[in-house]
Amino acid sequence: MTIKTIPFISFNALTILTLLMSTALLSACGGADAISTEPEQALVISVPVEAGVLHNGEISSNYTTTAVLEAKEEAYVVARASGIIEHIYVEEGDYVTKGQVLAQLEPERYRLNLARAKADLIGIEKELAKIDKVYNQKLVSDDTYDKISAQYASTKATLSLAQLDLKEATIVAPISGYIAARNAKVGNLTESFQRAQMFHIVEQNELHGVVYLPEKELSRVHKNQAAKLTLSALQDSTVTAYVERISPVIDAATGTFKVTLRVPNDEKLLKAGMFAHVSLNYDTHQHATLMPRKAMLSIDNKVNVFVVVDGVAHKQEIRVGFQEGDYVEILSGLKGNEHVVITGHQNLKDQAPVEVVNAESLTLQAQSPVAEPASSAQKPVEFNGDDTSEATDTDTTASNADHTR
Repeated sequence: MTIKTIPFISFNALTILTLLMSTALLSACGGADAISTEPEQALVISVPVEAGVLHNGEISSNYTTTAVLEAKEEAYVVARASGIIEHIYVEEGDYVTKGQVLAQLEPERYRLNLARAKADLIGIEKELAKIDKVYNQKLVSDDTYDKISAQYASTKATLSLAQLDLKEATIVAPISGYIAARNAKVGNLTESFQRAQMFHIVEQNELHGVVYLPEKELSRVHKNQAAKLTLSALQDSTVTAYVERISPVIDAATGTFKVTLRVPNDEKLLKAGMFAHVSLNYDTHQHATLMPRKAMLSIDNKVNVFVVVDGVAHKQEIRVGFQEGDYVEILSGLKGNEHVVITGHQNLKDQAPVEVVNAESLTLQAQSPVAEPASSAQKPVEFNGDDTSEATDTDTTASNADHTR
């Protein structure tokens, strides 16, 4: 039998090996502690936003309301004589001039009445001539002479009425304009001065727009003041009107006063009855600093914007003036060359890092002229301190004349 021998390890060697293993373990633990004590790198996340640029331009203070266009002149034609309609010479849409024949009643009865009146007048004239001769000789009493004279005057008046009846059997246009309605038909019986309308004529070379403004606006409206009308019936095209009349009294029931606008219609495109949005211009500021309205926020009961500088959004308090369409006038707080956040700023914090997603287009926007503000304008937005949402359009029937100071 073979017996294997185990190599002898001395005590000194075993002690050295144990020390080496302990040192290795301590080194490993010390290295782990060193790694864990190093500071962690903070992860920075930029908020994506859209920014807009400021421009110099023109902006106006307007009062917006609505109106229905009316004809400056219109006439409802009724028969002045009774009779059967014999002819009608016009149709709806025709343009007629003042005095033009519109229809004809049967005239024969009126011709006969005129002939009889003429004959009666001739007879009384002859009788009066005979009376004159003997009256001068005192052969006829005063009563007889007065009676014959009265008969002469009455017969003469009857002749005039017969002439007028014959004339009024021909229906003519009292004004120049377009036939808006024709209610008469050939063969119908008309009664003199009845409410039934034969024709409706409107003159549309110039129209009127009537608006009612609150009494507080009275001092701001004056004659020939310009107003812009937007008509949905004509694909939202606009025309310029002018204040023609201002009522001097206030309606106590409504607290409003009446303003009549003169609306030129040289091209005859406008029609009476059209609905129009009216923007009455109070004042216009030239070379104003304009900012997109979407950039405004209500924060701490103040008007604020976020200005982007080197990828960081800075909250900036501003003072605004006129607001028109998509733009607002900057009175103070901005120099005019800043980039302001217009989208993504509802929950944005001051000094927050941001990424402008439309940065490439900002240069083009800055180089191109600002679009003209829309014709519908609003008064400055009244901000609520609890509301941190983006500013929205106010009531379009309100004025923006009293801008924030």
